[in-house]
Amino acid sequence: MEIVAKIAPIILALIMLGLGLGLKIDDFTRILKTPKDFFVGFFSQLIILPLVAYLLIIILKVPPEIAIGVMIIAAAPGGVTSNILTKFANGDVALSISLTAVISLISIITVPLIIFTSADLFGITDISQNISMTAIALKMFLVVTVPVILGMIIRKFAENFVNSKIQIFEKLNIILFVIFFIAAFYEERENFIDFLMQAGFITFILNITMMIVAYYLGKTFASGIKQQKCIALECGLQNGTLAIFVSTQIFGTDIVYITPTAAYALIMYITGFIFIYILRKTTN
Repeated sequence: MEIVAKIAPIILALIMLGLGLGLKIDDFTRILKTPKDFFVGFFSQLIILPLVAYLLIIILKVPPEIAIGVMIIAAAPGGVTSNILTKFANGDVALSISLTAVISLISIITVPLIIFTSADLFGITDISQNISMTAIALKMFLVVTVPVILGMIIRKFAENFVNSKIQIFEKLNIILFVIFFIAAFYEERENFIDFLMQAGFITFILNITMMIVAYYLGKTFASGIKQQKCIALECGLQNGTLAIFVSTQIFGTDIVYITPTAAYALIMYITGFIFIYILRKTTN
């Protein structure tokens, strides 16, 4: 995974730049207007998702190396793709963008905290002595927060141009992720089936369970069906590029820790589109 480890920061920074180009200050202030819906999504993704992942790891007795990989993907914020698929599902796109934006920005704190805590719980001792939670947070700040802020500044001073090209930027984000995923697949193509065998079941169960849990949390506490769809998809579609970046920063190119992320990245698109199909058939 040496190639993937080298290109991950670049691809991630470009994806986050694209996210920033699609954001306005309104996307952050909007949460003050509909705080209940935002809080349900925020709580579901930031608290419930890691807890569900941890419980499944304990129930299924997952090996520590796979377990920490599962927690890495569970700690990652929603990806840009969740905004696009929420649109396909006729969900609340504005809420999806707000959740992605806010959780991505605070992920520089939450992701290292969840991962280092999980490593202690699982007895993982492979973390480099030179790597600290602060060091990971700083690196994430440089490749996550800075590009988002830069994208928002560019939009501020070239709003008409950015607005006219926003669909292109969204497609470029998807293309960048596809390129990244193809590179990861090509580099480890001989081990791909082993990846799915080792981590496919736990990541599949996590993905399905969390989308269902989030959907019904939304049904109970959110304001409507559009918000339910958004929250479910936001909790099911994680930023796989960020997860791989963090994994390689902490554990180097040891493939076992990246395996769950690769498996989840493949599975979440399949289940996501199936979930959208079911939603479109059963709801307005």
